[in-house]
Amino acid sequence: MDLGIAGKWALVCGASKGLGFGCAQALVREGVHVLIVARGVEVLQAAASKLIADGARPASANVQFVAADITTAEGRAAVFAVRRDFDIVVTNAGGPPPGDFRDWERGDWIKAVDANMLTPIELIKATVDGMAARGFGRIVNITSSSVKSPIDILGLSNGARSGLTGFVAGVARTKLAAQGVTINNLLPGKFDTDRIATTVRASAEKSGKSIEEIRRAQQAQIPAGRYGTPEEFGAICAFLCSAQAAYMTGQNVLADGGAYPGTF
Repeated sequence: MDLGIAGKWALVCGASKGLGFGCAQALVREGVHVLIVARGVEVLQAAASKLIADGARPASANVQFVAADITTAEGRAAVFAVRRDFDIVVTNAGGPPPGDFRDWERGDWIKAVDANMLTPIELIKATVDGMAARGFGRIVNITSSSVKSPIDILGLSNGARSGLTGFVAGVARTKLAAQGVTINNLLPGKFDTDRIATTVRASAEKSGKSIEEIRRAQQAQIPAGRYGTPEEFGAICAFLCSAQAAYMTGQNVLADGGAYPGTF
């Protein structure tokens, strides 16, 4: 299927690896020009080189990168100094650390909210009016399955990402929808990334079980019988950015291999 977005410009955050890289890769393969952002310059440069070398990338698709902390005003300024207007924005920032809420101070909460709620809002604010003026825009926020089914050791993430979800539910249903701009949230369940390694390690330490025991137990609870891959996550992201997804906005799209047990 031709997704109808070749030649568009996309900003993909947290794209040096994992789910962010999966999204960037899927968009590049559709002929989208991408500007990828992450903090680590060496890993980011390697990711850009991998995207450029991808045999499925059309030669016309440009790949640029900026090493910056997108959760800071300075980092966002560095990105917009390279390019101001984007047709597609994929927001993504590393999740807060796991732990017990009794151990967290106010500063821990502020940091989580700043990275996982306020940063996406700032990126939406900076780009959405230009999208509306051009008559096309796609914003995809990578959040977490925890906004539908909270995870006990991820209280910081549960709270901050739920705040973003509430904000998006309102702003996506304004006149932006009639101006060709959609805003959706993509909720990953358990994908085989560095993030899952962190949470598995925390669960292992809490339970006294081995990492392999935790991994096997988690995968056994997923109807698909496995963790997801960044590549298939990226494909879902690319569809949400497509011309065909123009009638989807304000949605929370859950990609979790069937793990969520609810009807709605």
